[in-house]
Amino acid sequence: MACDLWLVPLVDVLCHSPDNPFAEEIASYDKALGAAGFPSVPVFAYMPGLSGDVAPVAGFDYDALHFLRRAYLLQLCGLPVTPVDELGGDYEQLLEMFEPTAQQSHLVWHYDHAGAYVPVDFAVPLANEELLAGGGPLGSVQGLLRELLFVAPAIGIDPGNPPAAPAPPGRPTLLEEPAAGPSSYDDSPFARERHVWLGLHAAATRSLGQGSMIIFS
Repeated sequence: MACDLWLVPLVDVLCHSPDNPFAEEIASYDKALGAAGFPSVPVFAYMPGLSGDVAPVAGFDYDALHFLRRAYLLQLCGLPVTPVDELGGDYEQLLEMFEPTAQQSHLVWHYDHAGAYVPVDFAVPLANEELLAGGGPLGSVQGLLRELLFVAPAIGIDPGNPPAAPAPPGRPTLLEEPAAGPSSYDDSPFARERHVWLGLHAAATRSLGQGSMIIFS
């Protein structure tokens, strides 16, 4: 099952438009941020050629995303990070045993098929009834990037000099479609985790560089 990541530029011509398709989501995020004492979702002046477009930035499959989340939890909890061929009971057991830890992770505590990361720095994901009934916990792009850099060495990535990111999907991927997989040149036992890491890292760095939010779909 496929998951796409989209970048949505937080620019005035979109955010202040009465036809903004993301108006309700952004209002919900602003409410959650304000209640937690953080600034609202930033809105930037549109700059042609720099602001970017609403477009996919990465794609991968759900299982591979959970493989990376598993690796992060193992690393965070001081346990050996070992490759697996499929998700088993150990991942569910990890989530149960370390649920409070998982709920503080921007990488782990996020819906698979919906939700967003915004370029506002806060320590743990934000959640309230409105968010959980919609796209799920709200993540911080800065927080996600910190966690990606933390787990990178455990899956064989130099966080200071990562490989090039895979090309983004050329069109929206349907949920039931097979997702893009890791490059055939990556023979690492963590190839699937690395593929997701590179996509998330590309999304996070471009989000901060362009002033965009990341949307899961």
